[in-house]
Amino acid sequence: MDWMDSLPTFFLLGLTVILLWKMGSFWNGNCQNFPPGPRSLPLIGSLHLVDLKRPHMTILNLSKQYGPVFSIQMGSRKMVVLAGYETVKEAFVNQADAFAGRAFIPIFEKFNKGYGIVFANGENWRVMRRFALTTLRDYGMGKKTIEDRIVEECGFLIKRFESYEGKPFENTAIMNTAVSNVIVSILLGKRFEYEDPTFIRLLNMTSENTQLLGSPSVQLYNMFPALGFLLGTHKTVQNNRDELQAFIQATFIEHLKDLDENYPRSFIDSFLVRQQEEKNKSNGYFHNENLKAVVGNLFGAGTETTTTTLRWGLLLMMKYPEIQCKVQEEIARVIGSTQPKTEHRPKMPYADAVIHEIQRFSNIIPISMPHATTVDVTFKGYSIPKGTCILPLLYSVLQDETQWQNPQEFYPEHFLDSEGKFVKRDAFMPFSAGRRKCAGETLAKMELFLFFSSLLQRFTFQPAPGMSKEDLDLTPMVGMTTPPVPYKCCALSRS
Repeated sequence: MDWMDSLPTFFLLGLTVILLWKMGSFWNGNCQNFPPGPRSLPLIGSLHLVDLKRPHMTILNLSKQYGPVFSIQMGSRKMVVLAGYETVKEAFVNQADAFAGRAFIPIFEKFNKGYGIVFANGENWRVMRRFALTTLRDYGMGKKTIEDRIVEECGFLIKRFESYEGKPFENTAIMNTAVSNVIVSILLGKRFEYEDPTFIRLLNMTSENTQLLGSPSVQLYNMFPALGFLLGTHKTVQNNRDELQAFIQATFIEHLKDLDENYPRSFIDSFLVRQQEEKNKSNGYFHNENLKAVVGNLFGAGTETTTTTLRWGLLLMMKYPEIQCKVQEEIARVIGSTQPKTEHRPKMPYADAVIHEIQRFSNIIPISMPHATTVDVTFKGYSIPKGTCILPLLYSVLQDETQWQNPQEFYPEHFLDSEGKFVKRDAFMPFSAGRRKCAGETLAKMELFLFFSSLLQRFTFQPAPGMSKEDLDLTPMVGMTTPPVPYKCCALSRS
């Protein structure tokens, strides 16, 4: 019999095996007073209701039917969705410890094995996160030393934009290399040239994985991991991950050769110093697997999200040239022709508002990485058992009609008062909130302001010839993050 004819049998067999394997978590979701949700079908749960390309839209619509706290079953696993600002705040800020766990996600468990920061739990997560935050600050995060590094990279980026002499170009790779060089300078103690083939390869693999991890194929793998032999995408993700980790390992082996414990030159050096200090400790956390995982976490997170936000920013400036013009007028008035610095930001409320609105409107992580409850929780009148997977719908927070005047529009006035002064908004949560809040938030904010204001000081961005602003597509791509569709822009010099 042809193997293709056997696929339905294999599929049903695999589903049956998983059903039995996951039976515990299936019944765990049926506890008394569990949040309500749509009726589930055998084996697949609510999978038939979900658009796997844009699951956040399906989940948002379900929240309107079942409320801000509801359950949804994907495969044999029940999850609890948190929608809207007040609900997410109550969970992640007011009951932060109870919702601070990281949910079991098969593909990440397979690749990371609980190491690193993003996908870790318990003491490993606490130790690695604490070390990463302290070490990032030691290397200048939030300080002038890293500001100078970002400003230097702005210069390289501007020269690259100038080289196109106003002709149309696609900016994804260029923005990726510029932004990544900032975190790379901390992790490795050096920057890469934009043409460096190794650097380009690392960035391409990271970008590919970010998109594939949000693909329908990988989502199906996470629901039915035993059917991985039918779903090949996760193998591509694993190959990319293995190659990235091999690079990191080769790098720290090189760093060991001339490591000076008194003068560490990079994040990797600092980890290796700590590793040697604790080498005689049993059950220590500063081992090579954690080093590879933490560096991989920081490299990916420190590249993709900021790059994606800046790409949305330039696209929105072309889409709304009147807003671009107002930002440039403020830059000219406050900064003039000098280099933008973070000290200028408090004096530039409109530019600050535009950057915040770019983050809110682009909503690049519509569903935050799944959390898990660390204890049995009573929340909003419902009982949620320990270990339950929690889906924070950040999309619903940044689009919450009770918090934003025009949530569907690009409207910088969301962050301005009647006098034009910048206003902080509690519902602004692009970095999530609580214990699992983005560790690199301070660095990302500094990068966004310096890159964005430096580019708009030097260039006016317009669509490619033959395109009008109405032709620009604001439909996001599918992925773990949601970047804009690749577009060409013209960077016209303002000098």
